[in-house]
Amino acid sequence: MVLKSTRRWLVATAAVSVAMLLGPAHAAVTATSDQARALAKEAWIYGYPVVESYKTLYAQAVERDGPNFKAPFNHIGNTAQTFTPKDTAIITPNADTPYSFAWLDLRAEPIVLTLPRVERDRYYSVQLLDIYTQIFGYLGTRETGNGGGRFLIAGPDWHGATPPGIDHVLRSESNIAYALYRTQLFDDADLANVRNIQKGYAVQTLSAFQHRKAPPAAPAIDWPKPQPGMTDGVALFRYLDFMLRFAPPEPTESALMQRLAAIDVGPGKTFDENALSPEIRQAMNDGIADAKAEFAMFHKTKLGTKQVSSGDLFGSRAFLKNNYMYRYAGAALGIYGNTGAEALYPGYFTDAEGQPLNGANGARYTLRFAKDALPPANAFWSITMYDGKSKLLVDNPANRYLINSRMLKMLARDADGGITLDLQHGEPGAEREANWLPAPDAPFYVILRLYMPKAEATDGKWKQPPLVKASQ
Repeated sequence: MVLKSTRRWLVATAAVSVAMLLGPAHAAVTATSDQARALAKEAWIYGYPVVESYKTLYAQAVERDGPNFKAPFNHIGNTAQTFTPKDTAIITPNADTPYSFAWLDLRAEPIVLTLPRVERDRYYSVQLLDIYTQIFGYLGTRETGNGGGRFLIAGPDWHGATPPGIDHVLRSESNIAYALYRTQLFDDADLANVRNIQKGYAVQTLSAFQHRKAPPAAPAIDWPKPQPGMTDGVALFRYLDFMLRFAPPEPTESALMQRLAAIDVGPGKTFDENALSPEIRQAMNDGIADAKAEFAMFHKTKLGTKQVSSGDLFGSRAFLKNNYMYRYAGAALGIYGNTGAEALYPGYFTDAEGQPLNGANGARYTLRFAKDALPPANAFWSITMYDGKSKLLVDNPANRYLINSRMLKMLARDADGGITLDLQHGEPGAEREANWLPAPDAPFYVILRLYMPKAEATDGKWKQPPLVKASQ
């Protein structure tokens, strides 16, 4: 018989022994405070696009009762209208092209995307992205033409030959991929035509396309629910570790992953912010603040001075050359942006005097395009207004979120044939209403989009005109 006091001693001794075997709660983090700060900064810049994209994945493909749900994995969801302020799953959305969305699970087998034939003067595209937000291919007007076709999207574990009936095979670096469709809308009367095109977009597994038995299904995934502020603090690293399960380690990142392992970030890791010591948590939060400060400086000194353009921020891994600040900037300013060949996004974040844009207190701005200096685009161009805080479209009584090249005939011309746009919160008057782009009574920014830009836009010969604040 064992006395109660002896039993208590045995239980306590066993608990101590287990603790000694497991180590302290934060044993997975082996870095010192100084090292943790530096590594958290590096991991934040690396991982922000992955986790920001995860929020979209969850909203569109997992949360079936959510307001932004589009379709389950390996199915397509279509929107037969352009984005409005009520659409919150994607920041800085384009409101020119109704979207279609397909999140792809490539673990069990490849997916076949079928595109219909589309009339020659309509732009459409399918942008293909991996979990890092890197673009691994395009389908549609610029890349494969408007003739349609069947295209195989394969993950890193598939090594088969091109199947009969497939026009082209495109390979994703990760087993979770995103197909983002854009179909140009000419005007409100064109919605029925866009809907018909969208009906022709098909998403099938390879086995369904070939009418054969499907391979064994991949294991079910327990998708962690996004939490408020997940891209603002150390919780980001937990979601990053989760997403890295779906991509094999990239050889060019082996040294980086070896470093980040010291803060429990990387393939096979399971970061737990609740297990961090107070000192390490503070150090990592300081590192995140350092990353945000570096991005703010990059935005001011590189993007703000046009030394770096939007075309530099989006592309494949080979194009980006593992420049994680570029990838981070692209995700922070306009996630899922196109490559420079597909579209350019000259932004307006300050006025001609370098001051931040703000529509409060009756502030008024003008943007003038000379007669022969409209944005040079082979497909079309548009200029869109965004709320500076939410990064979403601006709610306004006119329900106008952009002005684009399809609206040229409606716009009032200057005496010399140029076009001046009015960007302000209040209505400018009936004679200027067509040229009015409503701004919030608050900070804002504006994105100019050039789809299939002409050479003079990509080589710098065409100069983006300044946004000028009118005198009060």
